This record gives sequence, structure tokens and C-alpha cells, in this order.
Amino acid sequence: MKKITLLLAMVVFVATSTFAQIQKPVKLAYVAKKTGTDAILYIKATIDNGWHIYSQHTPDGGPVKTTFTFAPSKDYTLVGKVMEPKPMVKYEDSFKINVNYFEKQVIFQQKIKLKKGVTTVKGSVEFMVCNDKQCLPPDEVAFSIPVK
Repeated sequence: MKKITLLLAMVVFVATSTFAQIQKPVKLAYVAKKTGTDAILYIKATIDNGWHIYSQHTPDGGPVKTTFTFAPSKDYTLVGKVMEPKPMVKYEDSFKINVNYFEKQVIFQQKIKLKKGVTTVKGSVEFMVCNDKQCLPPDEVAFSIPVK
């Protein structure tokens, strides 16, 4: 009897974990384009249909803004701030404010000044993704971008 109960419990566990899917509606890709002693880092977010992420410039009191953190390095210096295209704007009732957001895809850009010909830029991006029914908890993704 104990074997049947254990076997049944294992089947239920496997069946439940098979159907439980982790939602990852945002895929990130990275590339660097070198131009002499400068380079531009491109961080592309591809967003599943029906979902959106928020701009770096979303007003306080709303959703988690997209933020970039770069690890300090003696190989390069950041030039300016991370650039982004013009976001869409809409009023979100859940936050009671106008929010700045992106759908489908967005490419963020960061210019760097190289102190060394070849390097790797490390850091992370934090973002929040929502659709018209739910918001997922903020996600932080580490990146490593080779600059050659």
C-alpha cells in the first residue's frame, strides 16, 4: 500500500510540474559595434505579443522601470546614459498614472569609450513585464557583451 501511495504521489508531482510553466515573455540579445576607440552596446528586448516592458523614464509611483547596471572596469568608461527610442504612453488604471512602455521589441544603446582594444562589458538589466491581466515580478538578467 505504501508503494502505491508513493507512486501515486510521484505521478501527481510530475504531472503538476510538467504543466506549470515559467513565463518568460521577454528575450534579451546583446551585441557591440566598435568604431575606433568607441563602441556602442546594443541591448535588444524582444517582447511576446500582448506583453510590454517599461521605459527607464516611467514616472515614480508606477511599475518598476527598466534599469541598467554596468560593472566597473578599467577597460572602458561609459559615455552618457543608456539611450532608448521614444516609448508609447498610456494611462494604467492599476498604477493610476501615465506609463511609458515598449511592445514587441526595443533596442537600448550605451556608448562606451575604450581604454583597451578588446574587452567584455558586464552588467545587468532589471525590468518588469505586464500584459492587460497581470504583471510578473521584476526580473534581473546578467549580461556579458564582448567588444572586439
